[in-house]
Amino acid sequence: QAFVSISQKPDIKKIIKDVISQMPCLDGSTQDTMDWDEKKSIAKLREMLQDKRYLVIIDDVWSRQAWNTIKCAFPENNCSSRIIATTRIIDVAKSCCQNTDDRMYKMEALNDLHSRTLFSKRIFGSSNYCPEVLHKVSDGILKKCGGLPLAIISISSLLANRPAMKDEWEKVKRSIGCALENNQSLEGMSSILSLSYNDLPPNLKTCLLYLSVFPEDYVIDRERLVRRWIAEGFISEQHGQSQQEVAENYFYELVNKSMVQPVDIGYDGKVRACQVHDMMLEIIISKSIEDNFVTVVRRGQISLKSHQGFIRRLSVQHIDQELLSALANEDLSHVRSLTVTSSVCMKHFPSLVEFESLRVLDFEDCQGLQEYDMNNIDKLFQLKYLSFRGTCITKPPSRIVMLRNLQTLDLRMTSMQQDLPDGIALLTKLQYLLTETQHKIPIGITNMRSLRVTPNFNITKSPLDAVEELGNLTRLNELSLHLSDGYRYKTHEEVLLSSLCKLSRCKLRSLYISREWGSLNFIDSWSPPSSLQIFHMSSNMHLANIPKWISPGLTSLVNLDINVAELREEGLHTLGLLPSLLDLALCLRSGGSKKLTVIGFPCLKRFNLFSWDGAYVMLTKGSMWNLEEFLLSFDVSVAKAYGFYLGIEHLPSLKLIQVVLRNEGATHSESKAAAAAIREEAGAHPNHPEVCILEEPDEDEDNNEKTDNDEGKSREEGN
Repeated sequence: QAFVSISQKPDIKKIIKDVISQMPCLDGSTQDTMDWDEKKSIAKLREMLQDKRYLVIIDDVWSRQAWNTIKCAFPENNCSSRIIATTRIIDVAKSCCQNTDDRMYKMEALNDLHSRTLFSKRIFGSSNYCPEVLHKVSDGILKKCGGLPLAIISISSLLANRPAMKDEWEKVKRSIGCALENNQSLEGMSSILSLSYNDLPPNLKTCLLYLSVFPEDYVIDRERLVRRWIAEGFISEQHGQSQQEVAENYFYELVNKSMVQPVDIGYDGKVRACQVHDMMLEIIISKSIEDNFVTVVRRGQISLKSHQGFIRRLSVQHIDQELLSALANEDLSHVRSLTVTSSVCMKHFPSLVEFESLRVLDFEDCQGLQEYDMNNIDKLFQLKYLSFRGTCITKPPSRIVMLRNLQTLDLRMTSMQQDLPDGIALLTKLQYLLTETQHKIPIGITNMRSLRVTPNFNITKSPLDAVEELGNLTRLNELSLHLSDGYRYKTHEEVLLSSLCKLSRCKLRSLYISREWGSLNFIDSWSPPSSLQIFHMSSNMHLANIPKWISPGLTSLVNLDINVAELREEGLHTLGLLPSLLDLALCLRSGGSKKLTVIGFPCLKRFNLFSWDGAYVMLTKGSMWNLEEFLLSFDVSVAKAYGFYLGIEHLPSLKLIQVVLRNEGATHSESKAAAAAIREEAGAHPNHPEVCILEEPDEDEDNNEKTDNDEGKSREEGN
């Protein structure tokens, strides 16, 4: 199965590779996809699908030419495969339906009832409420929206932020004109979106226009975006709020006003990323060009000729020799931000020396960067944001230690294996040092007092002085630590504990700590800050008990992942009293008692329980009221004594239950009975939650893994 979106100027090679990336590939044959041209990509996809049954959704096709090229990649193999294509253009839809079995379905506009429901729910939070005084004017507004969901959402989001007064709504109604009432065209929809844009305050207009640096259909990470806004100087501290907090508020204002579409919403309600609707993107690109705010270089279009004055912000989304020649004739000394998402050779790209005013340099996902000369990066004295994320670099430029104004350095998802550059501690303004590999704590880290997020520091490979200096980083929000095994590191544990206790007086929000086989029991003596939101431990060893510092007083704790040697009911009850806990992962060596009764957990949305000795969990009425996902290991021989009953009818919000059946000491028929009982219990639930039942590999059955679901289908899944 695969889903891909097609832009107005599609990159066919990228689209095909996107489909390939969503396919399971066991032989590793797609690891070198970046070297494939369009023809080879299509041939490879056809080869992979030749004897497969597939379902592919191709969203938003804009031209017959694009469709004719894309469809060549999908073989007609008599395996009952299906392709679903969506388009706004009737001629394109017809070209997608050339075979006798093809069908075209025209989406109708929303009727009056559904239009009213969508409109009222967005403004008033209720699908059937609207003040009497606003009924007539709202009917007029909905008529002008023509039943188009995007128009209704845009206008209702605008009205939701205005007083619910007839005069105010009449103004909006007059502003809409007759845009969509009799003409459901792209121009009419653009006028609606422009109205929403024009209603924004200046600060949000600036932040929204900035999104034009990203390509169409691009998923924009929230944290990346707000850090770039700050580096650009768009954000000022307000009313005691930090720049980070103000920027986050701006992001959510754009989401709430439906100017951007939320992507990947977590259990805590936080939006992890967003996308810009392609019609809104065209509007903000047009306005960015008009205001000389952003200059975009992309396939089939280059706005260099239309900009006035200096280039302020440059977004390179595609580059070839013609575009390189055009850039070579430009004055790049005033460019404040450079974003390169091109996937071609960077060897002849203009030198960094020419970008002397850069505040933001973002190479995320840029391929071919290893051929680009970055020896002059130390000349970018004003640089605040630098990202190599998703590139092929093997080490960061050594001269980045000269970038004394740098606030963000992102080295995630690179091929970097070496340690951080010597002198990294000279970057005293650095706030976000983002890597995925382990590093020694740099000497002199006490000077990096602006740090908010650290890489994964290997404590036992770091000098004791550096471990002690960790306690001086009073602005830390997120800390990741790893300890090697062995009793010879006892002193490192003691010094680390002392540093962690110092940080307890600060605003530490997240602590990730890992160790393979050594004990982490020293953490039991820690006193965490009240601001702690996330605690994750990763180890093959278990803490003796639930740490004594875990108590209802941790009012901010939302995410807890912990291994415990023995959990008794009083320990489980303590966890159930945590007032804000949303996500709990428990790994138990022993349940203490074979049966654990769950009480409390008022906010919990995800519960993952694994028990080595088969502790049996019994849910009670009124507990875990908001639980959506329940994942647990299920010892068949233990559960048999309780009739394989879980009590999931007490979980009114349940959407998914995943059970790993542990068959040690159980017969095959008992295992089947357990699976049937779980499916029956889930089938009686009013939500009809998704059910996934996995069996642990059994030595007597050739280590086969069996998977069932609630529709009686069988599918394989890895543990």
